[in-house]
Amino acid sequence: MRYGFIIPKGDPLTVAGLAREVEEAGWDGAFYWDGICVGAMDTYDPWVVMAAMAMRTERVRIGAMLTPPARRRPWKLARESATLDHLSGGRLVMPVGLGATDDGGFSKVGEPVDRKVRAELLDESLEILTGLWSGEPFSYEGRHYRLEEMTFLPPPVQRPRVPIWVVGAWPSKKSMNRALRYDGLLAYTTRGEVTPDDIRAMRAHVDENRAEETPFDIVWEGETPGDDPERAASIVRPFAEAGATWWMESPWTPPNEPDDLRVRIRQGPPRVDQTKT
Repeated sequence: MRYGFIIPKGDPLTVAGLAREVEEAGWDGAFYWDGICVGAMDTYDPWVVMAAMAMRTERVRIGAMLTPPARRRPWKLARESATLDHLSGGRLVMPVGLGATDDGGFSKVGEPVDRKVRAELLDESLEILTGLWSGEPFSYEGRHYRLEEMTFLPPPVQRPRVPIWVVGAWPSKKSMNRALRYDGLLAYTTRGEVTPDDIRAMRAHVDENRAEETPFDIVWEGETPGDDPERAASIVRPFAEAGATWWMESPWTPPNEPDDLRVRIRQGPPRVDQTKT
């Protein structure tokens, strides 16, 4: 089990400093979020923020939870992500999904909000990303995107690609099969709730249906009490035993100002090797 920490608040310099503290406290990943205009929230461009995070860290994985390619041009996303992979020394991971349409970057600028269309854009975008990341001549013709032959150099540091984690809504076969084509899934279900039994079923589906033998992550998130390590471990342990490979500490709701985040970060990950009660 690996442990990531999502940093949802703070200006870019503060987030970069918190990412450094995430690394120093023994977490395995420091993650930001991807938004353009969400209500009255202070919002910063994730690629600029993650560049600052990369410069302040040396070991942890970095990424944004999560990027919706449906509202980003895939060739621009390919260039941004390959650049950040170089800047971080090959530590980028790319979690992707359909995205939340309450972001003004969808609803207020004319981007498609229809779920089917966003799913089509996601599929085409991922094919374009992986094609351009190859560093080989690549062209593409789909329903939404057409590319004349281009060669993107340099390719990312990570080969064969930057790891892609895709939202997988169990038990939807279409959603799950999309995730199986890549490197991990962000666990979700069509009913919303996710239990260890759901993770177990997802893991079995992955093991039975994924042809590639490369590592495949199953990512789940929640909050744990940093001041009670045994209790924290007891929350995470059932998901780890069911087959999850990443736990994301996710303080999306208050209290989650930078000082609150700093306290939880320094308390360290909810490691499942804590003594059982």
